[in-house]
Amino acid sequence: MADHQKIHPLNMSSTRDVEAPQAPTRTIPVIHTKPPKKRRSCCCRFFCWTFSLLLLLILVIGLIAGTLYLVFQPKLPKFSIDSLQITKFNLTSNSSLSATFNVTITAKNPNKKVGVYYEGGSHISVWYTGTNLCQGSLPKFYQGHRNTTVLNVLLSGQTDDGSTLITSLQQQQQQTGTIPLSLRVNQPVRIKLGKLKLMKVKFRVRCRLDIDSLSVNNAITIRNSSCKFSFRL
Repeated sequence: MADHQKIHPLNMSSTRDVEAPQAPTRTIPVIHTKPPKKRRSCCCRFFCWTFSLLLLLILVIGLIAGTLYLVFQPKLPKFSIDSLQITKFNLTSNSSLSATFNVTITAKNPNKKVGVYYEGGSHISVWYTGTNLCQGSLPKFYQGHRNTTVLNVLLSGQTDDGSTLITSLQQQQQQTGTIPLSLRVNQPVRIKLGKLKLMKVKFRVRCRLDIDSLSVNNAITIRNSSCKFSFRL
């Protein structure tokens, strides 16, 4: 007789008590992105606007200057030294050199539509190899269109160590037959374009002249003379 198989009932409660293993949990960090700063974009716009305005201003000034140049066609004034007279040139009791020059200068304005106001505060001086012999100033006056003005300017001054300077002048005259002098002019002026009076600028004149002697109250011959003219703000 075959063996009887026994079927045992499965206890479900015991299976419920055994729980399946849980998978491990992982924490994912949350990254908060910051919105772009508006300050940087504002600075960029500010610099762009500033650069654009400066560029526009430069273009407008250039256009105005070009138009004025084409309309008025300005030219630099011209200076020349016509004559030089020495009324005093001697040593004083303290061995300094006292000098008084009378210089005749011709100023020409070649412009058709430009006038020149020669303002106060000018300075004119005569030099010999870096030594200032005498100085003075030009008078205030207005020079109109295509005008020629002759100026008689009195210059005076004293120089230390006059005996050494006189010896140097005598040696220069014996070796070359001439004495080189330099005349310097710093003159504030205002330019008039039509009825428009511009801001004040400074004219600079540098003249080199070779004379035959420095004799007092004698006719002095200017053998060579040349002047250069420039201006600055």
